[in-house]
Amino acid sequence: MNESINYLCFMKKSILLFCLIFPSLIFSQLKKKVLFLGNSYTYVNNLPQLIKDIALSKGDTLVFDQNVIGGYTFQNHSTDAQSLQKIKSNSWDIVVIQGQSQEPSFSPTQVMNSSYPYAKKLADSVRTANPCAEVMYYMTWGRKNGDASNCAAYPPVCTYNGMQARLRQSYLMFADSFNASCAPVGVAWKTFRNAYPSLELYDLDESHPAMAGSYLAACVFYSSIFKKNAIGATYYSTLNQADAQNMQTIGGNTVMDSTQVWNLNSQIPTADFNYSFVGGNTYQFTNTSVNATLYNWSFGSTQNSPQFTFAGGPPFSVTLTAINSCTSSTEVQLITPTTIAENQNCKSKTWYDPLNNELRTEWCTSSKEAEISIYDVNGRKVIQNKSATNTLGMEHLQNGIYIAELKQGTTTQFYKFLKQ
Repeated sequence: MNESINYLCFMKKSILLFCLIFPSLIFSQLKKKVLFLGNSYTYVNNLPQLIKDIALSKGDTLVFDQNVIGGYTFQNHSTDAQSLQKIKSNSWDIVVIQGQSQEPSFSPTQVMNSSYPYAKKLADSVRTANPCAEVMYYMTWGRKNGDASNCAAYPPVCTYNGMQARLRQSYLMFADSFNASCAPVGVAWKTFRNAYPSLELYDLDESHPAMAGSYLAACVFYSSIFKKNAIGATYYSTLNQADAQNMQTIGGNTVMDSTQVWNLNSQIPTADFNYSFVGGNTYQFTNTSVNATLYNWSFGSTQNSPQFTFAGGPPFSVTLTAINSCTSSTEVQLITPTTIAENQNCKSKTWYDPLNNELRTEWCTSSKEAEISIYDVNGRKVIQNKSATNTLGMEHLQNGIYIAELKQGTTTQFYKFLKQ
């Protein structure tokens, strides 16, 4: 693991322990079951299969089914027996819903009357069949030069930019209104068109996707479905490697840089908390989790934001599990005061030297009555040295986060370091 990855892992507290102690979990394989309800923008170039092939090259598995019929609208799918049967046919992780390519770009009044009720009906049908399924709306792209057939009736769609803006507004409205997510394919298309104007995303009709357009859409969907960046996929379809990698970058970053905008994981809890020192060994915990209804703290409390007094001194490893009716999320934090000292005038300087794999200390006095103790992230003492040592070898310890406790006279200091 290179230095930049180690640094990011060190700084990101919610995945701190997993990045360093269980690195293989970061790249763990995922399996997702997805149903696609759409039309020709989905079946041209077999978009679901492209997503599956990209996922396989990243070590993940997509199991999919589809009902994709040319020209189908939200209303068509909401009354189609096969669409409704497929919604009920499996415990889907995600159901992707796509309207006819023009309908969400019409005027807000027309969308509210002709699209909104049926987009909602489909979301309701999914939730009735499987309350824990993620409803994901497929934000499509504006036509290459706007929608000439509807330009006179609604001028905003006369241009590509105007049509794309309305598609974005409508699909995000659906996602926000129905507690659903959105796969921002149209946003990625706009970014890619601006960055690489010579690479054609459209078929000859200036509406349907060429293979490049479908591959870009597949990169967006991979990141939206698996919540991982598409960068690094080794499946390129019929594209050359450079073009495919540019699409992975734009498609993946469009999703991963703005996950809250697209409401990804809108039904999945995210555990998080802050804490403050009260006194002695007592701490106040403030729960900042979202999308959860129940909470379990590792010290036995089920309160939302409890106060707790620990039996021994720091460091403490605290785990919060946030739970809803579908799943759970866990946050682990290592709690250690930077300094607990009776004599604040004496401060020793301690640092970890990765080149020599040593903990180095410059003691604040010449006293030999000094003690260094090293604790792992679970609070277990792994080293104890009762002399004023200037260097302490770390070679027998595994890589990870440790706490050094320095005691000298009446002063106790703590130093957290990353062994790598």
